[in-house]
Amino acid sequence: MIATQALREVGQGIWLDFITRRLLAEGTLQHYIDELGVTGLTSNPTLFYQAISRGNDYDDSLRAGRERGLRGEGLFFQLALEDLTRAAALFQPIHHQTQGEDGWVSLEVSPLLAWQPVPTLEQVLTLHARASLSNLFIKIPGTHAGLRAIEEATYAGVPINVTLLFSAEQYLAAANAYMRGIERRLQDGLSPDVRSVASLFVSRWDKAVQGKVPELLRNRLGLAVAQRTYRAYCALRASRRVQHLESEGASMQKLLWASTGTKDPTAPDTLYVESLAAPDTIDTMPEGTLLAFADHGTVEQVMARDGGDCERVIAEFVAAGVDVDALAEQLQREGAESFSKSWRDLMAVISEKREALEEGHGVVR
Repeated sequence: MIATQALREVGQGIWLDFITRRLLAEGTLQHYIDELGVTGLTSNPTLFYQAISRGNDYDDSLRAGRERGLRGEGLFFQLALEDLTRAAALFQPIHHQTQGEDGWVSLEVSPLLAWQPVPTLEQVLTLHARASLSNLFIKIPGTHAGLRAIEEATYAGVPINVTLLFSAEQYLAAANAYMRGIERRLQDGLSPDVRSVASLFVSRWDKAVQGKVPELLRNRLGLAVAQRTYRAYCALRASRRVQHLESEGASMQKLLWASTGTKDPTAPDTLYVESLAAPDTIDTMPEGTLLAFADHGTVEQVMARDGGDCERVIAEFVAAGVDVDALAEQLQREGAESFSKSWRDLMAVISEKREALEEGHGVVR
């Protein structure tokens, strides 16, 4: 049995954290769906920057967008939605078979708006209407400012992927914002069936403390934080509040593991995927991690609903001088800044390619 099938049998969705036009055009994504059990896809500014900057795959669309007068963010969202519309169509059978539980793709709002709830919400509503896809999540950063946009977007009926979460506390804040939106819909006689996922970033924890803690603690903090968050997730799912919402027709926001590629070259390339196997969750993997796990990964046990030894491990990091709460805030801030930099780089490369096409250079013939 292929290792990815073992994750499916555990009850975990497998999403690809990667997108390029070539992945779609050459049938690679369809192959991953058919042969590796991939059930969804996520994207972010860094992925699109890499896809657009490397080669000429997007030149025809850039030329068409230029002829329509599109530039900057408007041109990018046109390119992104072309790709994600094709990807969404490939996942539509899964979306239908699972009655909306799986088969999603994700598009991120401008990370420059991470601390501005009103402009974020405006862009969310615009993108949702423009895309008109039943299986598209719009990604909103789970910053303090983003919580308002998450609640309002949920109330407006927009499926949301809450991104850039780094702790159980940040996850619960996002889950509460989502549930407030659902509860307001119920109060106003609207359907409570608005789907959502909450994305917890894992491996960045270990990169942040590498070389700053004893070697015995190497690559253990991210998984301990994930265990603590999974415990909070399981407790929330069992709460009266969630049970009441589900009895009214709502679907519980799912926990998604993000940043699951191994950043430490001395660690197994399947470290996080193997350790994060858990029912009713999703693991979104970089392409290399997906292929590595399919080739030689194993699922020996699932995550403990009670968090296992997470508190003991986190206490060891605290004893080593790590302020875990402060680091969670720092990682979220740095994550938003990193995506903002990628966004600016993305806008720059789109502008450069657009100008080159206008001058008649770099055109695919």
